[in-house]
Amino acid sequence: MPALNDVLAALDALWPPERAEQWDAVGTVCGDPDAEVTRVLFAVDPVQEVADEAVELGADLLITHHPLYLRGTTTVAASTFKGRVVHTLIRGGIALHVAHTNADTADPGVSDALAGALDLRIVGPLVPDATDPEGRRGLGRICELDHPETVREFAERAAARLPATAQGIRAAGDPDRTVRRVAVSGGSGDGLFDAVRAAGVDAFLTADLRHHPSSEARERSDLALLDAAHWATEWPWTEQAAAQLDAISDRHGWGLRTHVSRIVTDPWTAHAAAPAAPRPTP
Repeated sequence: MPALNDVLAALDALWPPERAEQWDAVGTVCGDPDAEVTRVLFAVDPVQEVADEAVELGADLLITHHPLYLRGTTTVAASTFKGRVVHTLIRGGIALHVAHTNADTADPGVSDALAGALDLRIVGPLVPDATDPEGRRGLGRICELDHPETVREFAERAAARLPATAQGIRAAGDPDRTVRRVAVSGGSGDGLFDAVRAAGVDAFLTADLRHHPSSEARERSDLALLDAAHWATEWPWTEQAAAQLDAISDRHGWGLRTHVSRIVTDPWTAHAAAPAAPRPTP
C-alpha cells in the first residue's frame, strides 16, 4: 500500500496546486505523509457529516472539492465546527486533501464531469487556459446536445440527470426556445457571462446565479439561463476523480479502495413552489 506522500504526488499531478487561483486554499490540510493509505473517500464538502462518514468507512484519506479553511484561521479548536472536523479526522487517522479551482480548470475537470452527467458532447473550454498548448484546459465547457431540445426539455434533462436537491433547476428565458449549443460551468458561474456571450451558445447552465447579473444577461440577449444547486453541479466530479485515482492505483499496483460520498451536503433542504401568477387581462 502507498504512503500518503505517494498518493498526494499523484493527486498533485492530476490537479497541480500552482494552477489554483491565488485566493484559493488547496492542498493537504492534515495528515501524516508517511501514513499508509488503503481507502479513500471523495466528497464535495468537508463538513462534519462527511468527516463522520470517513471515520465509519475506515478511510485513510478524504478528498474534497471545497476547502475547509478558504480564508485561513487562527484556531482549530474543537469548539468551532471546522476545528471539530479537523479533530475528528486526526483522531481517526484520516488525511484531508483539497482540489478546488485547480480541479475546475483541469483536463478533465469539474465541468467535464458536469457535461458528462448531462450527456453533452464537449467542444472545448469556455475560458481556455492560455498556458495549455492543446487548448483543453480551462474554466467551463462549451458543449453540443445530441439533438435539439427546448429550454424546458433541457431543464428537465438537467433535473433528471443531476443529483436531486431542494432547489432543482431554475430556468430563465423562453421555455420553448430551441437549444443546440450550451455552456456549462460547475459551481458559481455568473462571473462568466462575457465568455458565454462570446461563445454564441443558446443556453448556460451553472449555479448560484444572482439577480442583477442574470437580469442584465437576459436584457443583453435571448440567452437562456439554467440555475442548478452549487453542490449538484460539482458532485459529478467526485465520481470522475475517484475513477482517475482508481486508474492510477491500478497502474502502480496499489490496490486502493475508493468511495464517493452520497451525502447531500447542499445547504438547502426544502422548496415551496409559488402558485402560478394569474396573467393580466388585456
